[in-house]
Amino acid sequence: MIRPLLLFIGFLLFPAALQAAPGRDWSRTVTTTPQGAFVIGNPGAKTRLIEYVSYTCSHCAQFVAEATQPLKSGWVTRGVIAIEVRNLVRDPYDLTAALLARCGGAARFTGDHEAIFAAFPRWIREVQTYDRATQQQPEGQNETETLIDIADKTGLIALMVERGIPAMKSKTCLSNTKALETVMAMTKRAVEQDKVTGTPSFLLNGMLTAAHDWASLRPLLPAPRN
Repeated sequence: MIRPLLLFIGFLLFPAALQAAPGRDWSRTVTTTPQGAFVIGNPGAKTRLIEYVSYTCSHCAQFVAEATQPLKSGWVTRGVIAIEVRNLVRDPYDLTAALLARCGGAARFTGDHEAIFAAFPRWIREVQTYDRATQQQPEGQNETETLIDIADKTGLIALMVERGIPAMKSKTCLSNTKALETVMAMTKRAVEQDKVTGTPSFLLNGMLTAAHDWASLRPLLPAPRN
């Protein structure tokens, strides 16, 4: 009984130290901001990296491919940096992907976000085909119907099914007006408040950087812990 009592007393006296105990993988922690952005990592990290992404952006796909593992292993896992992912929507295809990435909530976001970017070459080819055939869309199609049509014909719904999200749930998420408003509000904030002009773009502790890729972002980050 002595050891549990000492641990309990230690938690009361030094909660922050125990929360930062070695061995915790902070990359598995995902929370949500009041504005609806997802935060990957220690919410109390001294460094907050805000990442504005567009799912139809090839440079964003390249950044995710190059930077995800180094960021996780060098900073996020250890609780040094938290990454806040925000959307800057460029087109209906990007909006469709953004809503699907959010569909599984915080618990699934990291995996689904990375999976959509990993499949970028595959589904973006279908986007190009779909875009050339837009005149064949049914007349009078509303926004929700358009988003569902895009998701179906570009393979995004199939991708989410592979990820364990049923097609009907994806369609429900694409019909979620509140989720759509959340994503569009982030886009408005990116342009009007944060003065972002392209993706990927990064804010480091609230300050917009000149970095737009991993090579230029890496030197701006604090020294990783060993």
